[in-house]
Amino acid sequence: ARFHFPPTNSIAPLIRTAPRFKMRELKMKLRKRFRSKSAPPANGYRRTLIHEHYRVDPEERTVLPGLPKHDSDWPREIHDFFNLIILIPVVVLNCMNWNWDILLDHLTSNEHVAEAWTGEWFNAFFFLTTGYFVVDLAWIIAVPNCVKSPGTIIKHHVVTLGYVLIPYTYPEYEWCMGACMSVEINTWFLIARRVFNKQGFPPWIIDLPPLISIRIKLISIFFYLSWISIRCILYPYLLWVFTNMWMELSDESGTNFNIMLIVMPLHAVFCILNLRWSYDLLMSKIRFWRRSGKKKGNQDEAVSKGL
Repeated sequence: ARFHFPPTNSIAPLIRTAPRFKMRELKMKLRKRFRSKSAPPANGYRRTLIHEHYRVDPEERTVLPGLPKHDSDWPREIHDFFNLIILIPVVVLNCMNWNWDILLDHLTSNEHVAEAWTGEWFNAFFFLTTGYFVVDLAWIIAVPNCVKSPGTIIKHHVVTLGYVLIPYTYPEYEWCMGACMSVEINTWFLIARRVFNKQGFPPWIIDLPPLISIRIKLISIFFYLSWISIRCILYPYLLWVFTNMWMELSDESGTNFNIMLIVMPLHAVFCILNLRWSYDLLMSKIRFWRRSGKKKGNQDEAVSKGL
């Protein structure tokens, strides 16, 4: 039998085209596979902090009553318990560095908040805080599925580690670290809401067992109190204080280029993030109330299950 091969010049285009077609097909498959991790969802908006800790209607973009139900996820649960444990001594050491009589008097007087800072336990507070962020950063890099937004948290920890080096280098600004790290109180309650309410119960329903009801309600109350007082009030106030400190230091040194010029933009970024998250949460709640209010008989229920 004779085998007839087509001319070489007739199959050459096929040889050149086939690899290109396969490469193009492979690129399309990879793009579809990784799109969910890097690109916005099909509805046009990215996942935010609100999506991580609240039930969100994907179509109406409203926060629904209750919390997300969390299935068993050992990497995340272990990481959550680590944070719940380590943040307690961080917060306690921070509190031990303040004179609370002076600090409380500051609310009704013109004394500078820095006068309430004693710094007696600053070294222990600084090294424990730095160690916490280093360990948590390494943990997330090694096990990224222990959190839902590893990229965001890694960037946050890197910036924070650079931020806390400023008061260690300039001891006169130690109190700034203490004031800023008070936000970890809210972080603790943020994690506690998820850990101690995996069933996703709405916090204000009354037909729950007493112990569960009290626990969920107390955590929610302290979470919102600390969120508003620290993230929405204290942090913007500190930005104003840091700006005044920059102007005073500029007048003393005769130049605008000083260490506070680094502090202000870093702190402004944290303020913007806090206010953005607060705005997203408030607007989604308002949208939920408005939507529920349009339905007959549901307005009272919507209010009772709101913030």
